[in-house]
This record gives sequence, C-alpha cells and structure tokens, in this order.
Amino acid sequence: MSEQSTPPATPAAAFAAEPAVAPVSPLPHELATALKRDSAGLVAAIIQQFDTDEVLMLGWMDDEALHRTLTTGRVTFYSRSRQEYWRKGDTSGHVQFVKSVALDCDGDALLVRVDQVGAACHTGTRTCFDDRSLAAVTGERD
Repeated sequence: MSEQSTPPATPAAAFAAEPAVAPVSPLPHELATALKRDSAGLVAAIIQQFDTDEVLMLGWMDDEALHRTLTTGRVTFYSRSRQEYWRKGDTSGHVQFVKSVALDCDGDALLVRVDQVGAACHTGTRTCFDDRSLAAVTGERD
C-alpha cells in the first residue's frame, strides 16, 4: 500500500490564507497585512503639502512603490496606465520630498505629507484640484 504525502507548503500557499497581502512584499509584515489593496493590488495615496495642508494630488501605490517612498525620502507611484513605477520629479523637476506617511483607519488609503517643489499636477498647476470646482450644495452646522 502506498502512502500519499502532502507536498510541503510553498511561500505562495502560506499567503493564500491572507489574500490581501502580496506574496512577496518588501514591506514589514505588520504594514503589508494592514494594507487593503484594490483588485489591482494598489492603494490610493493622497499627497498633501506638509506646512499648508494643501491637497496636491492623488496617486496609486503598490507595495514596492510604498517601500520606495518610505525608504528613499522621495515619493514613488505606480502608473496604472503605463504599468510602471515613476518617481515624482524625475522628468519634470517638480520633486516631492517625504515629510511623513500615514495609513488611514481602514488601511485602504495613505496620506503622504510632502514638501512639494514646483507644480504637483502634470498640467503645470500647483495642485491637481485647481480650477475644477463642482457645483455643490453646502451644509452648515447647527
């Protein structure tokens, strides 16, 4: 009678129980497990000027882009359209120097506070939210 053995667990199999964690993440385990990524493995990163609280832009990060941002002092994003990493300012000179990074309470968004040099938006404006106000009813506190 032959015995059937169970194949040894592979690293990928170990992560199968935790689908929210990339199988090979460069991030510390606690951070990697706290992140709630979208179906493409990305987390929204809100970029804010550290000294004025001005919201500059929104970008996307995967584990590698976040790792680069946390370890280099410069903001790195993952381009969904080009499917590649890009570091803000490498071609434009409009650099973002990291001042702090925070994870929101749900783990599905990052707040990256930066010292922005030049325009944050690819259109050349200071923020990606210049001149794009929408008509909205505003509320007041009682």
